[in-house]
Amino acid sequence: MTTMTEASVREFKMPDVGEGLTEAEILKWYVQPGDTVTDGQVVCEVETAKAAVELPIPYDGVVRDLRFPEGTTVDVGTAIISVDVGGGSAAPAPAAEQPAAAQPAAAAPAEEPKAAGSGRQPVLVGYGVATSSTRRRPRKGPEVPVQQASTAIQTELNGHAPTAPEAPAAAQAAPAGPDRPLAKPPVRKLAKDLGVDLTTVVPTGPDGIITREDVHAAVAAAVPAAPEPSVASAPVAAPAPASYDTARETRIPVKGVRKATAAAMVGSAFTAPHVTEFVTVDVTRTMKLVEELKADKEFAGLRVNPLLLIAKALLVAIRRNPDVNASWDEAAQEIVVKHYVNLGIAAATPRGLIVPNIKDAHAKTLPQLAESLGELVSTARDGKTSPAAMQAGTVTITNVGVFGVDTGTPILNQGESAILAVGAIKPQPWVHKGKVKPRQVTTLALSFDHRLVDGELGSKVLADVAAILEQPKRLITWA
Repeated sequence: MTTMTEASVREFKMPDVGEGLTEAEILKWYVQPGDTVTDGQVVCEVETAKAAVELPIPYDGVVRDLRFPEGTTVDVGTAIISVDVGGGSAAPAPAAEQPAAAQPAAAAPAEEPKAAGSGRQPVLVGYGVATSSTRRRPRKGPEVPVQQASTAIQTELNGHAPTAPEAPAAAQAAPAGPDRPLAKPPVRKLAKDLGVDLTTVVPTGPDGIITREDVHAAVAAAVPAAPEPSVASAPVAAPAPASYDTARETRIPVKGVRKATAAAMVGSAFTAPHVTEFVTVDVTRTMKLVEELKADKEFAGLRVNPLLLIAKALLVAIRRNPDVNASWDEAAQEIVVKHYVNLGIAAATPRGLIVPNIKDAHAKTLPQLAESLGELVSTARDGKTSPAAMQAGTVTITNVGVFGVDTGTPILNQGESAILAVGAIKPQPWVHKGKVKPRQVTTLALSFDHRLVDGELGSKVLADVAAILEQPKRLITWA
């Protein structure tokens, strides 16, 4: 029997990353029950639909228990670890060692003590909301409540909805009123999917917020009792999972970054009308310039490669043809021309394809661009790219040449106007100054959204990139 008081136990919830994400998978725990933790210490690594990030604990204490095992996908707002901040010792076994059916009642986690500074938990490292010293007021009047992270249940883990907690008498007696019911975005989506009118649901959450349990309870209450069968029948067995030959097939769950990428690519392919154009170009002079820059003291310690000059060539081409740097606003039926370039670089990582971007790349000098490219690639390779680094891109470069591929027809990064694919650079016979000589040659492919970019504009951009790579001195004359 533990001597801890519940008031001394703080629950750390899956934080709101501030990027519209509603869930994350726990990849690795760095602490176990009984471990001492301090404010700011990283306790676990999670993977959202956009990146893998580390979560720091926001207070000092002793770990009491871990609510979910590694590999579990958890809703934002769900308590994932509890810490005794009163100096007690941990007694319960970690949830990771218990079967799913025996998970603690995390389906409805206890309300966290409302200490000063509580409210929205600090989000992932380096971005998001700051800790606030104020609490959210109960809503008065018809204003729309601020969206907050969802209160989590374990329906997804257990395969069924838990029994809804009994609502307080005051809440049961309170009239619904004309206001929009208080519920967080994932709960609203659940209600929509189940066909539940939130105005008919009795809330049991703090400040009158409707929880997932409340929605499931409303569904259960609406289902009429099934008539008793005249003849006793055996319970219907759950359908057996599909079987397959594990020696001949391997099944990989689609989740995290790969799942988000797949959804984005389908959305892009079937929303934006793609057009792709190609050009083959002699880049011998560009390759010579790369070697010269490597020896330049201004680039000491920086990554200098053909991608650097290709990126600069695309930025110059955009400056000469600014209408290509735009997006389509479907709701407003407007074309939004961007006066900045957030240059995306497609990166293949162990967790899937990601496209972080260099913010305001158009304003960077060549050494600054080299530094940014180096940091972007290193961060992506380490799996530390933040969701913010992948937001608000305008155009993208994908370098398929590193795989020995000549070129391809790239799909637009969703919401962007164009993507440039760079093929392998290799010696090929080429007519140079009237004679056939071996030259360094590559093929470029530019895909663009034909709602934004017509054939003339797209051709001009691609031709400008090719011209600069063929004669890199145009980086100066066209600047």
